[in-house]
Amino acid sequence: MLEKISELSNLRRILNEFPKNIKFCFAYGSGAFKQLNNHDNKMLDLIFVVQNANKWHADNIKLNPKHYAMPLRYLGYKFITNVQENWGAKMYYNTLVKTVTGQTIKYGVTSDISLIEDLLDWNDLYIAGRLHKPVEVLIEPNEHSQIRMALVQNLHSAVRTALLLLPEHFTEIDFYKVIAGLSYSGDFRMIFGENKEKVHNIVVPQLQNFKELYAPILQHYEQYVDFPKSEQMTVICQQDTNPATKVHHLNQLPRTPQIKLVRAWSLGPRSKDTEDCLRAIAHDPECCEILERCLKEIVWKSSVTQSLKGIVTAGFIKSIKYSGAKIKKMLQSNSETSIPLESKSEKISKLVDTVVKKQTEAKDTEKRLE
Repeated sequence: MLEKISELSNLRRILNEFPKNIKFCFAYGSGAFKQLNNHDNKMLDLIFVVQNANKWHADNIKLNPKHYAMPLRYLGYKFITNVQENWGAKMYYNTLVKTVTGQTIKYGVTSDISLIEDLLDWNDLYIAGRLHKPVEVLIEPNEHSQIRMALVQNLHSAVRTALLLLPEHFTEIDFYKVIAGLSYSGDFRMIFGENKEKVHNIVVPQLQNFKELYAPILQHYEQYVDFPKSEQMTVICQQDTNPATKVHHLNQLPRTPQIKLVRAWSLGPRSKDTEDCLRAIAHDPECCEILERCLKEIVWKSSVTQSLKGIVTAGFIKSIKYSGAKIKKMLQSNSETSIPLESKSEKISKLVDTVVKKQTEAKDTEKRLE
């Protein structure tokens, strides 16, 4: 308990290095929570939710100008805010940042409006997906903030979606794996760059955290699903899979998946009545597959555009370093490979070091010429 308090205190101390007008802040990922087969948790991932992105970036550029890649820092806070709000998943990341205590962090900045929209509508299923999983909250949203309501609604949407994707009988760990995987299914980085067992590695060590997060939510679904009280991960749960129940879940889904479901069913622009389409989908034996395709479409688009945006916001050298670290971690986690992991990891490290060294030498040459 004391260790946990000390850890939270250290995390909150990092926030002293940033502008104060943060409405909501949380840490996530392997740097904040233990994951299986991941013993190299050097980087901490943070999300800052701000009300006025222009003002926040203006203040942060004064405090931490080196956090921003060139030439963005010279283009000014208005340009940076424009990149944040209009490219990708409305998130601006600064990565591989060293704090005064020596902690390496990656932090994303988003507006409270963009956060609420994604939590309620799943426009990108990006930050909403991160908040389907346990996170370490460092700054609580205001008691009367719309963020609080949207956070709860996002968890309800995750439960309904998971139930629609699961069969009549399933295990509790299957349930949480489906929820954790909603924002990874369709993510192009899962093809190459992320450990294929990432969802399993997230859920298994954090199962108790998942249970605590969703316990208040699942109380509202007792008429639809039975979760036997047991400490065993393999205990069998049973849900009502009647079309009437599926219609209920489908009608409560976020707006963007609903729109995509209707378009997929009517094979074109949204012209048919939403309720009629969802009712028909609920009676379709391939209801699960149709929904899964729609979710993958959302995640694919946001993951691609946000990753391309990351190359611009991080800069070329940091992008190479960050991507190299991701690939190295993926190779280290792959125990089935026939080539020794050390040799693959060393090759990745050497490749990254070579590229970074060449870029640095080129910059030094340019400075001497000037």
